Amino acid sequence: MNRPLITVLALSALLAACAPVTRVTLLPQADGSASGVVVSTREGQQVLNQPFQVAEVARSGRIGTATTSADAVRQSHPQLLAQRLPAPEKFVLEFEPGTSQLTAESQGRLADIVARAQARSGGEIVVTGHTDRQGSLEANDKLSLERAHAIRNLLIERGFKRELIEAVGRGEREPVVPTDDEVAEPRNRRAELLVR
Repeated sequence: MNRPLITVLALSALLAACAPVTRVTLLPQADGSASGVVVSTREGQQVLNQPFQVAEVARSGRIGTATTSADAVRQSHPQLLAQRLPAPEKFVLEFEPGTSQLTAESQGRLADIVARAQARSGGEIVVTGHTDRQGSLEANDKLSLERAHAIRNLLIERGFKRELIEAVGRGEREPVVPTDDEVAEPRNRRAELLVR
């Protein structure tokens, strides 16, 4: 074997050993909203919170960072980008005052929401319950979680996998219509379903 070929093989082996084992590239959200991911190894972690930031994990577990561009990603991964999932879809259901009972109008929309959610390929659903500002903060925290669980149970009854549905309560903290304390506001008595 001649010396130049040995040098090329040695250099190739060295470069392969230096190449990242894992590369994570943060892509922008389809709707333009902010996102982020934490890449962790036994050697540390790196937060990616800007589109096209890259974390490269070496065999040693060390994480290096870089940036790329939309054009570079399109050129490197055209098949992957063609398969991107659609943006999450959001649905809102309203409740009767002080209960986890849906309003008649929301009950009428439920079948359409379920059908649209079942048509999506992702299958994960986050149900977030909310209240208006009537009642105490503690009572509203409890009621908002009851509302989220009520919707979760309705979805499970209609065939969704229980392990793919997360139910959370936000109480009165995120009103659609800001009000003073003890003001009844029907639009704030809701559950938001984020279907991915």
